[in-house]
Amino acid sequence: MANRRSFIIHSFIGALAAGLGCRYGYATHVLAPGMSLPALPAELPVIISTWNHGLAANEAAWQSLLHGGKALDAAEQGVMVSEADPEVNSVGYGGLPDASGKVTLDACIMDSKGNAGSVACLENILHPVSVARKVMENTPHVMLTGAGALQFALDQGFEQTDLLTDAARKAWENWKASGARYAPQANWENHDTIGLLVLDTEASLAGACTTSGMAFKHPGRVGDSPVIGAGLFVDNAVGAATATGEGEVVLKTLGSFLVVELMRQGHSPAKACEEAVRRLATATSVHKQMQVGYIALSKTGETGAFALRPGFQCAVRSAKGSVLLDVPSLFQD
Repeated sequence: MANRRSFIIHSFIGALAAGLGCRYGYATHVLAPGMSLPALPAELPVIISTWNHGLAANEAAWQSLLHGGKALDAAEQGVMVSEADPEVNSVGYGGLPDASGKVTLDACIMDSKGNAGSVACLENILHPVSVARKVMENTPHVMLTGAGALQFALDQGFEQTDLLTDAARKAWENWKASGARYAPQANWENHDTIGLLVLDTEASLAGACTTSGMAFKHPGRVGDSPVIGAGLFVDNAVGAATATGEGEVVLKTLGSFLVVELMRQGHSPAKACEEAVRRLATATSVHKQMQVGYIALSKTGETGAFALRPGFQCAVRSAKGSVLLDVPSLFQD
């Protein structure tokens, strides 16, 4: 089973990168508080995503664009890498289960025309983001949940897959045996929701967001990730934003929509993300383990990011290559 799982992820990434024979170096840079992300070249495309597993996701999205894909295709193809990677225990295959031992997935996708689709509490489907896209394209709805989302996926030709890996099962069993209560943890092993934003060569924006949610969550819990305006928002006239971290407070403040609206008012992506974090910190009750991070991408290709606490990273892909960045934060501990 382990060999088959490794084959799934490595075959998926390899197929996307095949044919070009290119290698890209990854560099890590630390930003001082208040600094913006490095200026990007005027030429497009530009891709930004959350966390260190965003590097591989960005590369898949980049290859999609190089092979003729549009922003929406690239966003989907990018996050599918994290969904299929058993080493990413906060997304898709290998994601840590809820308190009952079930892996439940949330995802959404949004295009440049304001179309959106999402799924929540979806079980046994390897790529929930692709189901979300089918919801967007093949139904009059935006969100499907639970058993209904699964039935829709099966009707659309998706196959069921056991998403609970041996490592995830063992982690759940250890947690259950410990008698510990569920509690959120900041920067869970540098993994969390992956959100990915794309500006393609035609200056069209799209984004995708996908997660297995908080580890050992109460069954039925849904965070911000599948909620348009909270976990993801795209406005092709302005820019796009996505969120990661404790979804409850992002839901309470509609964080991604707020970031885009602040950009509309003239804030840079970096300042918009910072203001959204500051507003969250004053409008909600912040506990010591809370982490929230936002990333944003403007219509002109400018990127930005800001977090509540240190530890959040984002990955950027442009014609200059790939870079992994430590994001500035409101608090320093």
